[in-house]
Amino acid sequence: MTVTTDLSAGHAGRRAVLSWALFDWAAQPFFTLVTTFVFAPYFASALTETPEQGQSLWGYATAAAGLAIALTAPVLGSVADATGRRKRWILMFSLPFVLCCWAFWYAVPGSPYAIAIALAAFAIGTFSIEVATVFNNAMMPGLVPPSRIGRLSSFGWAMGYASGLVSLVIALGFLAANPDTGRTLFGLEPAFGLNAATGGGDRAVGPLSALWYLVFVLPMFLFVPDMPHQAKIGPAIRAGLKNLAVSVSEARENRNIFLFLLANMIFKDGLVALFAFGGIYAAGQLGWGALEIGTFGIILTVTGTLGLLLGGPMDDRFGAKSVIVFSLIVLMICGLGMISVDRTTIFFVIKTQAAPDGALLASLPERTFIVLGAVIGAVSGPLQAACRSLLIRLAPAGNMTQYFGLLALSGKVTSFLAPLTVGVVTALTNSQPAGMSVILVFFALGLALLLKVREERD
Repeated sequence: MTVTTDLSAGHAGRRAVLSWALFDWAAQPFFTLVTTFVFAPYFASALTETPEQGQSLWGYATAAAGLAIALTAPVLGSVADATGRRKRWILMFSLPFVLCCWAFWYAVPGSPYAIAIALAAFAIGTFSIEVATVFNNAMMPGLVPPSRIGRLSSFGWAMGYASGLVSLVIALGFLAANPDTGRTLFGLEPAFGLNAATGGGDRAVGPLSALWYLVFVLPMFLFVPDMPHQAKIGPAIRAGLKNLAVSVSEARENRNIFLFLLANMIFKDGLVALFAFGGIYAAGQLGWGALEIGTFGIILTVTGTLGLLLGGPMDDRFGAKSVIVFSLIVLMICGLGMISVDRTTIFFVIKTQAAPDGALLASLPERTFIVLGAVIGAVSGPLQAACRSLLIRLAPAGNMTQYFGLLALSGKVTSFLAPLTVGVVTALTNSQPAGMSVILVFFALGLALLLKVREERD
């Protein structure tokens, strides 16, 4: 409650601030349940012939969504700046997002269209919610004064992390079951008679994400003030495209913004790869299954939420750049530690005993991996939240949506590069640790560029 009270000291009031943050709460189950911990593993293990094929197809869908975001988000952002209204754009992209979430239910094993349904729903759904997020981010300067931007950004991310935790516990505890035992994480039979043999609980996370979004996004539409209407759509498109070209040119001329966007592009690539391959690495090096990976996800979500509660005040006190620099250094240290772990080894050279059969996360390597992952979770949220607040401090106030589009562009335009590099190095060396070590290079390059950015604070 203290966080909310502090934030409400700005222009829009407590109810508007909380309603804005509920957008992150509403959208997060899609990323937690579908993209990472539940549906994606189900797709690779139950719908495709081999996990390798599943990972490849999922990667293609991710790349397609990223390319679409890269091409359209800045243009749409510039148009929204010209028309003045953001919420109508959020509504426009919310509708296909909800439909795509619901479509995951129909990706039934053995169905001739299951793979196509899953991939199309994932690609279109990812594109829709990412673009909607650009417009939601752009409403931040109208909610609080500049001195509270860091806390507002972290508050939104914390709401998202908390939502991911709650939805993951619901999905693993009551819906998704082990096909062998037919029981959920809590040892229960799946709710609503969901059939574990056909992945009923795994597919149900799609409709759960849709309903969750519909319920919790409503306060944003009802209580967050929008900018007044400024222009009709036709002239706005022409003005928006012209402004976009000017913004790209200005971003190139503005050394601070250009270096930040370039640094963001590089270290975000590494972050995408870290989360994309983290579960795969744990499965290969530690022999983890869905239960262990799901438990690991819950732990990361908890530490991520705690990190965001501290990251916002640190952002406002020391600056967004300092938070990002600190987070990248921690990511490199912990990332190096994680690739030093396998079933019987920690830190490359220290030999330990493997876990007893049937024991859950009982060995020293597993516990070391969890601790390192927990720290990574704690700094990943503040890192991304600080990127939002740093952009607000660097970009012109009158073109905020447009620059958030450029931020989305920088975070997506090469999002395939780090995962591709990891895959190539892994194939060439036949070593998972060698492949994952590439991610550390992306973090280091991003950090080197970020150190040249000058943050101007009130």
